[in-house]
Amino acid sequence: MLRIVLFLVLIALAAAGAAWVADQPGDLVLTAGGFRASTTLPRFVFLLGVFAAAVVLVWSIVTMIWRTPGRLRRRRHEKRHARGRHAITHGLLAIGHGDTALARRHADTARRLAANDPLALLLHAQSAQLEGNRDEAQRVFRVMAEREDTRLLGLRGLFIEAQRADDAVGAVMIAEEAIKLSPSSTWASHAVLGFRCARGDWSGALAILDSNLSAGLIDKAAYRRQRGVLLTARALELETMDRDVARESVMEAIKLAPTLVPAAVLAAKFESEAHQVRRSMKLVEAAWLANPHPDLADAYAHVKLGDSARQRLQRVETLAAKTPADKAGHVEGQLAIARAAIDASEFARARAVLAPYINDPTQRVALLMAELERTEHGDGGRARAWTLRAVRARHDPAWTADGYVSDRWRPVSPVTGRLDAFQWQTPVASLPSDKGATIESSAFEEAMLAAPPPKRVTAAPSEAPVEPPAAQDNSPPEAKEATAEAAKEEPAVTPTAEPVNPAPEAAESSPEAATPVFRTRADLGKPAPAPIQAVIPIVRAPDDPGIDDEGPSDEFAEQIGTPRTHAKAQAGGWRGFWSRWGA
Repeated sequence: MLRIVLFLVLIALAAAGAAWVADQPGDLVLTAGGFRASTTLPRFVFLLGVFAAAVVLVWSIVTMIWRTPGRLRRRRHEKRHARGRHAITHGLLAIGHGDTALARRHADTARRLAANDPLALLLHAQSAQLEGNRDEAQRVFRVMAEREDTRLLGLRGLFIEAQRADDAVGAVMIAEEAIKLSPSSTWASHAVLGFRCARGDWSGALAILDSNLSAGLIDKAAYRRQRGVLLTARALELETMDRDVARESVMEAIKLAPTLVPAAVLAAKFESEAHQVRRSMKLVEAAWLANPHPDLADAYAHVKLGDSARQRLQRVETLAAKTPADKAGHVEGQLAIARAAIDASEFARARAVLAPYINDPTQRVALLMAELERTEHGDGGRARAWTLRAVRARHDPAWTADGYVSDRWRPVSPVTGRLDAFQWQTPVASLPSDKGATIESSAFEEAMLAAPPPKRVTAAPSEAPVEPPAAQDNSPPEAKEATAEAAKEEPAVTPTAEPVNPAPEAAESSPEAATPVFRTRADLGKPAPAPIQAVIPIVRAPDDPGIDDEGPSDEFAEQIGTPRTHAKAQAGGWRGFWSRWGA
């Protein structure tokens, strides 16, 4: 609206001026030397306007002719640059979907049409990387690192190429150079932090962490956690070399990350040595409520030096009671109780705690049951059966980071260099799936676990030598007859503890209180007429006098042939002796 009003005002002023000029009387005379021209004022004004328009037209034509070469050059350059940008765009797209030949063709076009474009250099370097030409890629990245606008991008490319060449020192030097140029470079700070952690330079790693906080790369909560992890790592390293610095570091770490398991364990150890028992127990309890762990239970059990095994058991039961039964970490408390109960010789308590888990045991449950059988009854057969079951059992939680399973906590992942990557969890490879188990329990394990444990029998000091072992139910007939004859000739051992019924095979020939070396297999429900298998696993009893119980021989590898036909093909031992030299 304003423009319309202004246009009308200008038209009105022009019309008023033209009317004023037209109303002026008289003539206008121009003289120049001998030249004399006379005209009216309106005509003069009109001729003056025509002359000005002609001058402007001529000037425009001359200027256009003068500027035409430059304009043509700019137009050609713009067209060339547009073609180069088109090649860069399609080349990056080709790299994205992995077309090596197309990416190389567009890179050559972009380098020819837009040689100074930063994206053309990037396309050239990435196409060389895609082709596997590392020398060409490094050359282009060095060119980019020398330019002001692409220096950081060139350093990043050189860093990646150094990593691919397994040049850790060169990669860290490049990352440190990038940090000097831009402290907010995330990739450079992570690389330098991971390298210093891997080298054990905890002070340098803490300095990088402070720099990351100042640059805004991490928030306050992540900073506190990561600083606690680094301080814990330094304390664990200096625990045996500089205990004062280690204690100072771990006490600061437990304030920053109270739920960090290794920090809580080490801090509780230092507090316990300083006789600060209540303080030590509080540190362990705070970490236990967040993440139940076997190391925490062990530290809690030994928080007071000089306690007996029963006192440690009571303390572990108190700690385990703090974890509700519906929480995932409840099983850690129960296993800790079982461990302490075995140490305190409270075998009934240990069995009661492990009872809910023996149907589908983990490796730790199976190993605890094996130790329980060996410690309580001295039953090596059942202990070995539980040990074999532990091989096939599910894995327990472990320190895991990026698919790497470690037997101890580490501050940095060895796979990616990520700080605070290890978590206490079940490894992915051992998680349950919808597929059936590929390895099932053998009949031997089921037989050994189903048989009742043997009762301990001790012989009087003045008694005669121990009688030969009774024949096993799966031994060849020749061996059984020879063993029965030897049993009739030798006197029996008189037990000093409660009597044990002998095996059915030696019932007629042995005295009433004779103690068989091998237990009866009647509880297995094996039919009498069933044929004996070609290979039967034999477990030697713990009190077998013929073979050293701790010897290197593998009794599971002994081969027992079918009676009479393959009796001479047996392995060594007294069974092989009777098979070779018997009836």
